[in-house]
Amino acid sequence: MIRQVTAALACVGALAAAAGLAQTHAGSPSGTVEKLAVATFGGGCFWCMEPPFDELPGVVSTTSGYAGGQTKNPTYEQVSSGATGHAEVVQVRYDPKKVSYEKLLDVFWRNVDPVTANRQFCDGGSQYRSAIFYHDDAQRLAAERSKQALDGRFDRPIVTQILPVGTFYPAEDYHQDYYKKNPARYKFYRWNCGRDQRLEQVWGKPGVTKDSQKSGAARATG
Repeated sequence: MIRQVTAALACVGALAAAAGLAQTHAGSPSGTVEKLAVATFGGGCFWCMEPPFDELPGVVSTTSGYAGGQTKNPTYEQVSSGATGHAEVVQVRYDPKKVSYEKLLDVFWRNVDPVTANRQFCDGGSQYRSAIFYHDDAQRLAAERSKQALDGRFDRPIVTQILPVGTFYPAEDYHQDYYKKNPARYKFYRWNCGRDQRLEQVWGKPGVTKDSQKSGAARATG
């Protein structure tokens, strides 16, 4: 009798597990996990580029790193010297069903100074250039359209580069989520670097009308 009850319970458990598996896959016609997309942006110090994407619904993760250079497996010290050709970047993994690449581009633009070459705020050098590193032709075209949409907004030309991503190298662990691990140091660096002050000068205050932002951006002469 005990053996029969045990066998019956095992059968019920197997049926329940199968039902649960079917329910899990019901939301996905193919029965597979939805694929995430990847985007890569250079906006100066990568510490400061993680937060605006992390707070965006649909973004799964951000990783600070290096792209656009020639040296393999570069270190932070090598990239900081400007000798490797890399830029500090943030790589964004996101669910394209929840947030579009165009929305990521919008967040990118409003967190960079697009009219200053080889510099972002207090950090100078090609390693701090603003750039959109595309992963495919669709991203390239979207990036080009977003850049063209800003033509005439500023009294200086937009110098943000649009380049193929090439090889992405994650930065050292202590750089990842720096704003979370070292909030006081991060806030002091960001304030001392004048990032938010310059962004307000370029784009206007957050929440104001588009016309007011355009008026403010027209004064972005550095």
